[in-house]
Amino acid sequence: MASTVTRSGSAPAALTLRQDAWWVEPLLIVLALGGFVVYSTWAAIQNAHYYAAPYLSPFYSPCLYATCLHPTFGGGIPEISLPGIGILSPAFLILIGPLSFRLSCYYYRKAYYRSFWLAPPACAVRDAHGRYTGETGFPLILQNIHRYTWYVAVLFIVVLTWDALLAFRFPDGLGVGVGTLVMWANVILLAGYTFSCHSCRHLCGGGLDVFSTAPGRYRLWRFVTRLNERHPLFAWLSLFGVGLTDFYIRLLSMGVIRDLRLL
Repeated sequence: MASTVTRSGSAPAALTLRQDAWWVEPLLIVLALGGFVVYSTWAAIQNAHYYAAPYLSPFYSPCLYATCLHPTFGGGIPEISLPGIGILSPAFLILIGPLSFRLSCYYYRKAYYRSFWLAPPACAVRDAHGRYTGETGFPLILQNIHRYTWYVAVLFIVVLTWDALLAFRFPDGLGVGVGTLVMWANVILLAGYTFSCHSCRHLCGGGLDVFSTAPGRYRLWRFVTRLNERHPLFAWLSLFGVGLTDFYIRLLSMGVIRDLRLL
């Protein structure tokens, strides 16, 4: 338990009385989340090697610009050019949606509050901040948009599913490659993360006072509840999955590796 051993008028003698390696989890989270942020930012800046027919990186889906190598909807908007920067990578426009969903996620809040802000870094460990303000002030009050960003995340699942279907269409006809399986694994993991969300669970059954009046919604709520129990697992698997999917397609586009055609 947290240290409460103090001297009169002095601060606690230690952060905690815990003897275990409580700092390992927040350190691993810093490395994992920090590494993903660095890689995804670098991949977005490149604005290249995001397409290897018929595979499209999830960082660039849907392809927004008319000049995209993979026009998701058969067209697009003109390229956006910024002074001193040049053409703005469409990935930065696309990542706003998924990023807002993950940043405001209840599980990820706990993860990065503890690891990056040390608020608190672990159970029974003293908070690094002098006072607790909660999420009632700016900017943390914006976390309340999470229930709305869930709908945005669902739209991205639809788009990525369409991309995964297009991953069966090779230049020489229908087929299945390793990249096809990679893209479908990414969609499944992202769907698991999205539909195991607490907001989804509340949407399914949170507004009901008596479950017996809506047996269909009750069964759906039970199913989502089972998914919700594994929400942290889906959160990490989907995070690594989307990064590895981009990495695989990037290596294909650069000619570093070749896609193995299975069918």
